[in-house]
Amino acid sequence: MKAFALVRLIVGPGLFGAVICGSVFAEDVKITGEASCAKCALNLTAECQNAITITGKDGKKEVILMEQNAVAKDFHSTICQDPAKVKAEGVMAERDGKKVLTATKIEEVR
Repeated sequence: MKAFALVRLIVGPGLFGAVICGSVFAEDVKITGEASCAKCALNLTAECQNAITITGKDGKKEVILMEQNAVAKDFHSTICQDPAKVKAEGVMAERDGKKVLTATKIEEVR
């Protein structure tokens, strides 16, 4: 794993599209799903936070929480009371057994 991380540092992010940080695996992704508030709509968190529900390759629904960065905070008012279909881009990582997206772009799909 150290060799892969070293190669990644030398080659850069574009070739592999993934980053290994200790035991956390992260990769650049584009996802489409239904965004809603993890607190108000899904009762998953104590504070308002964006979440996107996607359908996995196995047909099961999966909730991906979004990191509370500026992109997510600016978009939150769009989905806090009513869910919306969205496309999001960013870096997906796994933390505490949950997938977390640090969004670089979110847009509503009409």
